[in-house]
Amino acid sequence: MRYVSTRGAAPSREFDDVLLAGLAEDGGLFVPETWPVFSPAEWRALRGLPYAELAARVMAPFMTGGAIGFDDLQAITRASYRGFDHAAVVPLVQLEPSLFVLELFHGPTLAFKDLALQVAGRLFDHVLSARDERVTIVGATSGDTGSAAIEACRDRLRVDIAILHPEGRTSEVQRRQMTTVKARNVLNIALSGTFDDCQDLVKAMFADAPFRTELRLSAVNSINWARIAGQIPYFAAAALALGAPDRPVAVAVPTGNFGNILAAWAARQMGLPIERFIVGSNANDILARFLAANDMRTAGVVETVSPSMDIQVSSNFERLLFEALGRDAPETARTMVDFRASGTMKVSREVWQSVRRDFAGLALDDAATLAEIARIRAETGYIADPHTAIGIAAARAAAPVGVPVIAAATAHPAKFPEAMHRAIGIRPGLPPRLDDLYDRQEHFVRAGNSLDEVETLVRHFAHRNDA
Repeated sequence: MRYVSTRGAAPSREFDDVLLAGLAEDGGLFVPETWPVFSPAEWRALRGLPYAELAARVMAPFMTGGAIGFDDLQAITRASYRGFDHAAVVPLVQLEPSLFVLELFHGPTLAFKDLALQVAGRLFDHVLSARDERVTIVGATSGDTGSAAIEACRDRLRVDIAILHPEGRTSEVQRRQMTTVKARNVLNIALSGTFDDCQDLVKAMFADAPFRTELRLSAVNSINWARIAGQIPYFAAAALALGAPDRPVAVAVPTGNFGNILAAWAARQMGLPIERFIVGSNANDILARFLAANDMRTAGVVETVSPSMDIQVSSNFERLLFEALGRDAPETARTMVDFRASGTMKVSREVWQSVRRDFAGLALDDAATLAEIARIRAETGYIADPHTAIGIAAARAAAPVGVPVIAAATAHPAKFPEAMHRAIGIRPGLPPRLDDLYDRQEHFVRAGNSLDEVETLVRHFAHRNDA
């Protein structure tokens, strides 16, 4: 299996190199050169497997030809999911006759990012040990990615990790899950700006070729293909549980950076009958506007009760755009460069309609989100966090008739106590292992929205650890 850049000007690579590179040198994102496809019989054979084994079998085709054999991969997935709080790892909960919630928050940091990042951290260790190398991971987070990445990489011998978060724009639980980790190889940077500012600085560090080479930069947010590969299995597990490949399903995901819904789309590329992909957005509704009216124009980021979706530029959309453009890399590059320059993505009506055939969207503002949390609890007894509530509302609004829909529950409600209290009058408790979270000492540095300032912090941190 080899990978190509969506912008076409970077050399193709095998999985090991894609894992370590993260972002392609031309600014594009890596995608498989060809999509692996399972036959219906091969999908049926995965039914009923323990989640760790199913995950290894679904991910294995993306890693052929590299340093990670199937036995190593299966050992990694077993270790990754051994400590999850639910025996099923990703349980399905039925809310309505055709509506199922896929709980993705039973990992160490109570968010869906754990499913892929626990695997990715161990993959880094495996590949770097084989090469006798070390990398510096830099990442941006709107709330959940940072803590999951830090938890996956803390105290690892061959990885330093620096995470940028927008100061004051995450929940307190999200922030503390990052900043209370005391490990020599972890750097938290509280940036004066938005998530998009954090993400832009990460991309700028990768674009700074001397800096990238000096620190051997890598990435673990969803620009790294390993993240997408690690998210495909849970959609496969849910679809199989509901009758696939002999029965179609739909998937609804609350999304900001488009990576989670893209993983569901990748599962269909592999042969699962997923009939529709439903995007839930908050007041930062750029994806919903695009799907409704071919209107992808950036605006100022609005702070909401669902902060993980407080994003205007959805990085992973570039991977879908590349496919919608018939894998025309020069056209993808031109479209993305123009988008960054003008703030407006211009695609033809034909391309837009090709996306709309498979994708639908719904946006909820804060008032509607809080009302949806209350409705779900009153009607079903289920307590959904703000992001999950948006996904459930989108599922109910846009699911195909007669098709079961899987709504991704992306975070534990205890991560957003103030929003939950506003919606239903209670603050859900954290698991016992996090009982003392509010008492732990925080460790972070502040930075302005300046590439020079952030690069200086990261360079000093990485070189200190190399000493």
